[in-house]
Amino acid sequence: MPIPPDSYFVRADERRFLPTERTGGGWDPGEQHISPMNGLVVHEVERLVAARPDDGLQVGRISVDILGVLPLQEFEIAVEVLRPGRTIELLEATVTSGGRAAVRTRVWRMATGDTAAVAGGAPVPLPRPEDAAPWAMTDLWPGGFIASLDVRTTAPPVPGRTTAWIRSDVPLLPDEPVSDLARFVGFVDTMNGIAVRESPEAWMFPNLDLTIHLSRGPQGPWAGLDTAVVFGEGGLGVTSAVLHDERGAVGYAAQTLTVRPRT
Repeated sequence: MPIPPDSYFVRADERRFLPTERTGGGWDPGEQHISPMNGLVVHEVERLVAARPDDGLQVGRISVDILGVLPLQEFEIAVEVLRPGRTIELLEATVTSGGRAAVRTRVWRMATGDTAAVAGGAPVPLPRPEDAAPWAMTDLWPGGFIASLDVRTTAPPVPGRTTAWIRSDVPLLPDEPVSDLARFVGFVDTMNGIAVRESPEAWMFPNLDLTIHLSRGPQGPWAGLDTAVVFGEGGLGVTSAVLHDERGAVGYAAQTLTVRPRT
């Protein structure tokens, strides 16, 4: 049974965690939403990095493959270095639940440098969160995770197209600070749920993966998702988003969808 929802997760030991009811998913409230899990995985990658001498590297890409559903049960996260390097490093985190790998995440870290003189090309910033309108995402989706979010849209949502700001007062872990990056990544997977093209009561369109490409590290509590959803004619779909913080665009994200009618 899930534990009381004072946070999204509770640490059981160095590698094991318990989810709370706040992680309940939109497709099935009895299963975990992958979004807070993504934030926790980034947190664990950063913990491994923080335990070593400072190497000055920064995260440039995060790719998540979802291998199966995650029940509201204890799970384990193991992080390893796949490709060490002084200027480029690749790490992999594996989430194991019930004796099987459920999520594999790869994180590219790369050297920091002063490129301010050539910076440019980013999309224009979004309107500020305080100027956006509150939106009841719970009208579309059940689950503890969606219910925990403060969602604000810059314009009324239309099928397949929404721009929204998302934040939450619920911490990933109690009494354990997390970075702006981990917090931000913990919201990105909601992009498939804010720009629905068809009613989730009639159609299923879960994502199989999530890829995040960053042009700089996000800052602050808000994640801005300028999102579009495309359904193809043969059961495939893609959700894509420009990612923003309150300073402006920070990168891009994409998800592969499997689209099928509910039966």
